[in-house]
Amino acid sequence: MPLKMDGDPDYGSMVGPGLSLSGSLGDSETLPLLIPEAVTDLNTWKPMNREQLEAVAGGPGWRKFRARLVLLFWLGWLIMLGTAIMVVVQSPRPVATPLHWWQKELFYRLQPALFLDVDHTEFSAISKVSDRLAYLQFLGVRVMILEGLFRYDVSPPNLTKIDQRLGTLPQFHQLIIDSQKAGVRIILDLCNLDLLNGPEFCNKTETLSDSAVHVQDSLRYWLELGVSGFGICDTDSAFSEKTLTEWRGLVEEFSTEYNERIVMVKQTGDSSSPLNASRLTVNSSMVDLVSKSLLPSSFHQLSAAELAKAMESRLKTLQGEWPSWTNRIKSRRSTSFFQSLSRTRFREEALLFGTFTFLPFNSSAQSNSSATPPLAFLRSWGCVHILVLFNLGSEHQSLDPNWAPSLPKEGVFVTSTGLDRLGAVSLQSIQLHPHEAIVIKLFEPDNYF
Repeated sequence: MPLKMDGDPDYGSMVGPGLSLSGSLGDSETLPLLIPEAVTDLNTWKPMNREQLEAVAGGPGWRKFRARLVLLFWLGWLIMLGTAIMVVVQSPRPVATPLHWWQKELFYRLQPALFLDVDHTEFSAISKVSDRLAYLQFLGVRVMILEGLFRYDVSPPNLTKIDQRLGTLPQFHQLIIDSQKAGVRIILDLCNLDLLNGPEFCNKTETLSDSAVHVQDSLRYWLELGVSGFGICDTDSAFSEKTLTEWRGLVEEFSTEYNERIVMVKQTGDSSSPLNASRLTVNSSMVDLVSKSLLPSSFHQLSAAELAKAMESRLKTLQGEWPSWTNRIKSRRSTSFFQSLSRTRFREEALLFGTFTFLPFNSSAQSNSSATPPLAFLRSWGCVHILVLFNLGSEHQSLDPNWAPSLPKEGVFVTSTGLDRLGAVSLQSIQLHPHEAIVIKLFEPDNYF
């Protein structure tokens, strides 16, 4: 039976030879052929236009997302801030004890007699000292101790008049005014004066108490003019607990919060003279400052070995107090080194507040018994360590690799006697030159301060 379909007989017809269903239809056949129309793909991505983007961005979904994102940001920021605060609060930090001016300022001993007018010019020694105030200020000096201001060969001394060979009293008054303008304090050294004798008009019937009253009146005179304190030697005849107590009460009378006056003792021997009290009690209750030499007195110049031994002995026996260091200015380079040390001391807290540790020094050169052993000590304040090395001998010294294994191995040069040490340094590679001192600031790896 031939296939028949409704509709247009030509629709879906395919004619071709040999196309038959049963072999009896001949050479032609009509077959349906469906050709679908093209369908648009609904999943194809298309960019949104401006109107669509504004509509979606203002929708409730995006609003919630943005609000949660902002909230998450601020929560993360607050967590980091709180963590940082906790780390800072819980980290151990050294607490600096407030220091008095005499505990942090740089002292300078000066003898005005060194400026005597040997060329017979019109300038007195006092005037020349006044002219050098700016230079002392440039070096970092903030306290000037004047020695030999009164005549030693006159007994009893008149403490209200200075040696006329040095200058006039009005000139000294002007020196006090100029020093106050320059920020340099003045301390009068009264060592080696016979303070037990009364004034010139005293007779033999007057007692020692009258002499003490005369001395206090003289000290009061200088305190009213602006002098910051007085010094006495422990070998003076007037050195006693009674004298120090009287002087202490006098300077406290003139002391203010911003202008404290002090009493200092110059120790000339190896140990302080007994005052019916311990040395620590005397220093804290009656004396503000004890000045003493780092080196023992000697009639000959100390050798390098003797100098190293004396310094090591002194550093090993420190009892809470820190000794002062003196640099003799003999050349322009030593002046620059002195200035570098003074600036470093004011800049580095470890040199003001740090704890002191003497470090036994081992060097590769110690195999030679004739070599003078170097010295080393450490000042530590928190995570800051200042290492000071001395080579007092005439040979080069190198640090042993196993020397002070607990110390950081890296650091930077702060200053040196030659002023030629700069940049970073490793303790394992450092070499000390003869007669050289070096100051190094140590730090842990990857930590800088």
